[in-house]
Amino acid sequence: MEEKHQKHAKITKKQNDTFATNEVAILGTNCTVIANLVQNVSLKLSNYNLAYFDASHAKDVAQNTLTEYTFHQQGNLEIKTTSSVNKFEQRLQFINHDLVFINGNHYQGAKQILILDTEKEASIEKRLDQITNIQFIIKRTSDVPYFDCLLEKFPQIKNITSYEIDEIDKITQHIENVIKEHIAPVKGLVLVGGKSTRMGTDKSELEYYGKPQKQHAKELLESNNLETFYSVQTSSEKASSDEIQDTFLNLGPFSGVCSAFQKDPNSAWLVLATDVPFVDKSLIKLLLEKRNPSKIATAIKGKNSEFPEPLITIYEPKAYTKLLQYIAQGYSCPRKMLINSDIEIVEVDDNLIRNINTPEEFEMAKKILEI
Repeated sequence: MEEKHQKHAKITKKQNDTFATNEVAILGTNCTVIANLVQNVSLKLSNYNLAYFDASHAKDVAQNTLTEYTFHQQGNLEIKTTSSVNKFEQRLQFINHDLVFINGNHYQGAKQILILDTEKEASIEKRLDQITNIQFIIKRTSDVPYFDCLLEKFPQIKNITSYEIDEIDKITQHIENVIKEHIAPVKGLVLVGGKSTRMGTDKSELEYYGKPQKQHAKELLESNNLETFYSVQTSSEKASSDEIQDTFLNLGPFSGVCSAFQKDPNSAWLVLATDVPFVDKSLIKLLLEKRNPSKIATAIKGKNSEFPEPLITIYEPKAYTKLLQYIAQGYSCPRKMLINSDIEIVEVDDNLIRNINTPEEFEMAKKILEI
C-alpha cells in the first residue's frame, strides 16, 4: 500500500484552547455584568497572570493606520492595533497568562461559565452551539429557572455546580481550581556532553560519588519523583529512551532546553547541569517547593551572585515561546532570557551551586565531598 503523503512535519503540539493555553468564556448576561464579574474575581486572584478578551462596544471606530503602544511608568500598557482577531496570534499574545477570561457574547471559548439571566434566555438559545464544556453555572437571581433549551441539550445540567452572582468568594475559588488544573507537570533534564574545554574531559563522566556525575544528577532528580531524561548532542547507536537528542544545533545548553520542549511542550522542565556537584536532594526539593507556575521560570540564584543560574532552573511551558523569541533575535543564552523575564528567584548559599570547570577544582571538590 502506498504511504500517505505527510504534509506537515511530525511535531508535538502545545495544548491550547481556542485563543489561549487556558481560557473560559463567560456568557448568558449583559457585557457589563460579565466585565464586573471578571474585575471582582481578578482582584482576588492577583497572584496569577490573568487577561480579559473582549470586543469593542464602540459603534464607529476609525481604522488605525499604525499600531499605538502607550506605556505607563507603573507598567500598564494600552495597545491600539491594526490587527484583526487571529487565534494563532492571540495564543502568542496570551502565552504568559494562566487564564484568559473571554466575553462569550462576542467570542467562543473552549470552556464556559454560564450565567442564567431571565432576560437573556433568547441570547442563550442563539448561542447553544457555543456551549460545549460548562465549568459551572452562575444564577443572577436565586429563582431563575433552567431554560428549556438548556435542559433539552444538557439533561444533567442541574447536577452542574451553581452559584449565585454575589457569591464571589466561591466563584473565585472555583476559577482558581480551573487555573490549578492546568499547571503543567515537571520533568527532569540532565545536560550532558558539553565540550568541557577547560576540564579536558567530559564533565558529565567525572565521578564525585562513585558513579558518573550524569547518573548521580539523574538519580537526584528521580529521587524527587521527576521523570528524567539526558540531554545529549547526538544519540549513541543504541539510543536510550531516556535521551533527548539536540534538534536545535550548536547552541549549547539553549539547544538542550529547547529540544526538550520540542519533545514535550506541555511539561515544565527542571534543568540541571553536571558541573554543580554540591547540588543535593534538599536543594532540588526546595526549588520544587518554591516553584511558581505563573512565572516564566523558577531559578536558583546564589545570595552573592548578580544573576540566576540558568542550568538549575524550572522552565515553565510558556518559557519555550520566550526562548524561541530570543533565538529569533540572535540570542542563545538562557540566562539573558531569564534576566529579562518575569521569574521566581530562589536564593541559596553560593557554595551549593558553584561550578567545577578545571582539573584542580575537580580534585578540590572531591576532597570537600569526602569529608
